[in-house]
Amino acid sequence: MERNLHRQLANMKKSLFDQGYLDEQFIQLEELQDAANPNFVEEVVTMYYRDSARLIQNIDHALEKNPLDFAKLDNYMHQFKGSSCSIGAKKLKNECTQFKEYCETGNGEGCKRTFQQVKKEYAALKKKLEHYFQFARQVGPVEKACRPK
Repeated sequence: MERNLHRQLANMKKSLFDQGYLDEQFIQLEELQDAANPNFVEEVVTMYYRDSARLIQNIDHALEKNPLDFAKLDNYMHQFKGSSCSIGAKKLKNECTQFKEYCETGNGEGCKRTFQQVKKEYAALKKKLEHYFQFARQVGPVEKACRPK
């Protein structure tokens, strides 16, 4: 029974990789987790969502300004992208890169459209990771982090 739950958890994580939500950085975080700090990854992700909410808000406000301050938008997105990369948020990283390219070319409509996608991916990943961590807590500790096949 317990092995089956661990397999379900592993499959859940594998699907996050297969769907492009996460990359290798997430595995590296898991490798830092141990018996002394069994909720390390969940704590890092929780901090990410708490801290990045402010950046999302800053970008939202900056996109309401006329004219747009592309340097400020690029700076906010640079911070957000860095945070997103630190937890292995692959889809978010890609959307952030697109947003930054629109900033460089002064494409305000592209920025606004891409930011809607950023917020959508941000919310989708949050929901998926909350579900994953909730299930992981029910299953209990896993022997060692392992890369999905």
